[in-house]
Amino acid sequence: MARFGYTLMAEQSGPRELVRYARAAEEAGFDFEVSSDHYSPWLTSQGHSAYAWSVLGAVAQVTESVELMTYVTCPTMRYHPAVVAQKAATMQLLSDGRFLLGLGSGESLNEHVVGEGWPGVGTRQAMLEEAVDIIRELHTGELVTFDGEYFRVDSARIWDVPDGGVPIGIAVSGGDSIERFAPIGDHMIAVTPEKDIVTGWDVAHPGDSRKIGQVPISWDPDMDAAIERAHDQFRWFGGGWAVNADLPTPAGFEAASRFVRPEDVAESIACGPDLDALAESVRPFLDAGFTDIALVQIGDEQQERFLAEVAEPLLERVRALG
Repeated sequence: MARFGYTLMAEQSGPRELVRYARAAEEAGFDFEVSSDHYSPWLTSQGHSAYAWSVLGAVAQVTESVELMTYVTCPTMRYHPAVVAQKAATMQLLSDGRFLLGLGSGESLNEHVVGEGWPGVGTRQAMLEEAVDIIRELHTGELVTFDGEYFRVDSARIWDVPDGGVPIGIAVSGGDSIERFAPIGDHMIAVTPEKDIVTGWDVAHPGDSRKIGQVPISWDPDMDAAIERAHDQFRWFGGGWAVNADLPTPAGFEAASRFVRPEDVAESIACGPDLDALAESVRPFLDAGFTDIALVQIGDEQQERFLAEVAEPLLERVRALG
């Protein structure tokens, strides 16, 4: 049975609102909640980008059973992997074992801000592999000294560490990344519903694992308003991750998406009041073999109404598909 989650999208809502939405999403019946981990929004019109780890710590205290997850954290540039290991361990304790650490190789948008440049994809993936090794070692609770190609750790220990560490999901996009990360990750994360990615992961991964994806929707009683909001705040989505990973600023995304029309967005993102149509938008991920799918309700202005009125009947429909 597939599981369905709610996205705490820090780029489109303030931190207090995100905590409130998290509690409402649990009450509405979502199975898990994922949080983006950004320094900047994709587009200026989104207007937010709070620190994800503070938000998640608060969310852990206002929820009881829903699983929490980063979707995704880059542990190589803005954060040193030793710091990510400590944050993840603390989150696992605060949430009573409900936290899953989602990791990826990052986007320039968020990582260039520390002034260390933006390496090529091959280097980014090698850095991520080394970072995962460091996080795993620190989650044993033992004293760790590490001298790698990209990172050093000097006599570090996580003093408050959960039994068994923290499960790790790793974002992959194709054969090379699957070959590198399937042997060291617990679960797979991917942004495109490609069956070959799931199959390749299952072949390369040594045991059972979840396959976690994400689907944006724009619910609104008014179809035109739903499309307008999706175009205003989510037109960056159509660029593809080969582009999205390398643009450095919201201004860059504004420029790259300036010729994207509202009708183009409506072709790729389910918009409007029809819950059956919104539910159908998850089918490609189900058909590809994904086990966990997080929904993104685009925009802040309809978030409370979506959670109060729409989430439960929508969940009934998507669960019927899965």
